[in-house]
Amino acid sequence: MRIARFNIAQNNIELDPVNLELIDPLIRKYNGKKGNMIPLLQGTQEIYGYLPRMAFEKISTETGLNLSEMFGVATFYSQFRLKPVGKHIIKVCHGTACHVQNAKEISEALEEALKIRDGETTEDRFYTLESVACLGCCSLAPVMMVRDQTYGKLTGNEATKIVKNIRITESN
Repeated sequence: MRIARFNIAQNNIELDPVNLELIDPLIRKYNGKKGNMIPLLQGTQEIYGYLPRMAFEKISTETGLNLSEMFGVATFYSQFRLKPVGKHIIKVCHGTACHVQNAKEISEALEEALKIRDGETTEDRFYTLESVACLGCCSLAPVMMVRDQTYGKLTGNEATKIVKNIRITESN
């Protein structure tokens, strides 16, 4: 029996150039402190919007944190991102109340309008589309959230109009 081999070099690891000097104050603040890994990862993500591979390596080198342990933490917690995301993250709720109110229609309409799938980012990095388990707005089902704004009682057409209007407003 043959086992398929994966070419690790072909993984879509983001290699965008980033200014690593931006995390120097963060490293100075937490270096040598107990329990510093999560605050370092959170702070790094706050700076770049995601956790660049090069930042992992710099943090590991300068703090002595184990690279594989940091990666393990970053992949365990859903708050961390390993790829760049859009300026606006669209979260479509797929919890029970939203599911029965046809949240799938919203996701499908947005995927079609933005030409991306769930979990992907538009080429211009303006939008990232995510399905989430619950936004805690069950009485407004089906719901989506863009940044800190919640939109409820949506149809697929209404959802696409909202994201188109956000783009228009920001381009003016």
